[in-house]
Amino acid sequence: MFKYIPTPEEINTRWVTNMLQHVGIEFTEVGPDYLKARMPVDARTRQTFGILHGGASVVLAESIGSIGANLCVDASRQACVGLDINANHIRSIREGWVHAHARPLHVGRSTQVWHIDLKDENDQLVCICRLTMAVIDKPQPTDIAR
Repeated sequence: MFKYIPTPEEINTRWVTNMLQHVGIEFTEVGPDYLKARMPVDARTRQTFGILHGGASVVLAESIGSIGANLCVDASRQACVGLDINANHIRSIREGWVHAHARPLHVGRSTQVWHIDLKDENDQLVCICRLTMAVIDKPQPTDIAR
């Protein structure tokens, strides 16, 4: 399904910048139609009561789903951008790592829908997310010249 399958190391070096780097997201596995990543539950990702911040969960989910979506298109012609995300927080977590597993439910010409499970180190469900991505055309050199 992916047009290109990078190694986790390549993603961590090339795409984990800005917000992803700030919260410590690391990609751990890439398959032909899924990605796995993890994020530490620490001072950067906890909320006031000492548990994983819901917004940090959404950052992890949207990041892994967005990279996965962009691996499904011809990057020279198209890009995928977030259109909608839904998160259901199931269980709190105070420390350790939260692990994300993203897989596509629908890969179409104009939209993609991704399912992302977030689990703790004991494989207990922490959050379920659904991410909808818009597939957009990149401006081509002939488009810019006009």
